[in-house]
Amino acid sequence: MPDTIRTAPSVTRKDLFHLPDGVIYLDGNSLGPLPKSVTARTQAMMTDEWGEMLIRGWNGAGWFAQPGRLGDRIGRLIGAPEGTVMVGDTLSIKVYQALAAALALRPDRRVVLSDSGNFPTDLYMARGLLELLGDDYELRVVAPEEAAGAIGPDVAAVMLTEVDYRTGRRHDMAGITRAAQEAGAVMIWDLAHSAGAFPVDLEGSGCEFAVGCTYKYLNGGPGAPAFIYVRPDLADVAAPTLQGWLGHDAPFAFDLDYRPAGGIARMRVGTPPVIQMTALEEALGVWDGVAMTEVRAAAVALMEQFIADVEARCPQLTLASPRDPEARGSQVSFRFDEGYAAMQALIERGVIGDFRAPDIMRFGFTPLYLDADDVTAAVDVLETVLRDELWQDPKYKARAAVT
Repeated sequence: MPDTIRTAPSVTRKDLFHLPDGVIYLDGNSLGPLPKSVTARTQAMMTDEWGEMLIRGWNGAGWFAQPGRLGDRIGRLIGAPEGTVMVGDTLSIKVYQALAAALALRPDRRVVLSDSGNFPTDLYMARGLLELLGDDYELRVVAPEEAAGAIGPDVAAVMLTEVDYRTGRRHDMAGITRAAQEAGAVMIWDLAHSAGAFPVDLEGSGCEFAVGCTYKYLNGGPGAPAFIYVRPDLADVAAPTLQGWLGHDAPFAFDLDYRPAGGIARMRVGTPPVIQMTALEEALGVWDGVAMTEVRAAAVALMEQFIADVEARCPQLTLASPRDPEARGSQVSFRFDEGYAAMQALIERGVIGDFRAPDIMRFGFTPLYLDADDVTAAVDVLETVLRDELWQDPKYKARAAVT
């Protein structure tokens, strides 16, 4: 391993997180851990704001403005200008919004292009929308490596997740966006495994839309709200197909006819989940003063250490992630036929990763609360589980609802 990788700057802020004793948490790419200050902040919101202010909290405590305020804070982490990101609803809803708006921008085209590495919910939402629009619409799914070359003159929108949730393979955002726009298509990026993992440059890429979630690397908590980005020149043009009350230009005028709000506010839909947003707002404080370039350098160092140690000590596993760190996100995946059982044995011994069918053992590397010693200790346990075949215990083979 190159010395420059081993000596990458530390950005560890482990003291800011609640991390259970005896646990090495390698699953922040699925659900981030609890920042310690979130508990007191949400308690204060419930007692001092909801409890004492009651409905006055919408104005007095700033609840109504929270979705845009949070959008600007997330925008800093994903290279989005102020006023271009809105928080609320779920990622599935935001995918639907972005895709519907993209198709409205290309009414003469009927194809949505995606790839087989995309997260299933994105494909489900696309199919549901296209089925509603009519039989002449098509969702075209190609292999990830074929995506850029498959953008033809009939493609209305290209919808891709930047980082493959299984292998961590990373698309070339700038290159594919350029290819889409040269072909006259609209570009939509899903940043579920990008936001908070490495530097993202939405403005520089020129993409029209992006969406993402906040419960992974941004540590917003289970069920934390999603976000949507709209390129500034489209903010007053993008059609909000989901015409929710709070996306209206004057929601408290109670007009019976919908009139979209100006700018990114039109992408609001339903009432914001204030408790969940308060948790997210407090959680984002762990990023104050952190440079995403340093986070990325530290994450690469941890991943390179992990890959080198696993390949030296755990020959039962086969690397499923790209070997080139520039071609992957902030996770490392290995293939193992008994990956589910092995992961359960690992979790029981305090090393938490997760499993993705059919054979992927997945490990996330989040340097805000992980360091080189954690990686070494995790590989020690993994080696023991595999060498002693501890995964053979039948209790580890019973599949739980969430893997």
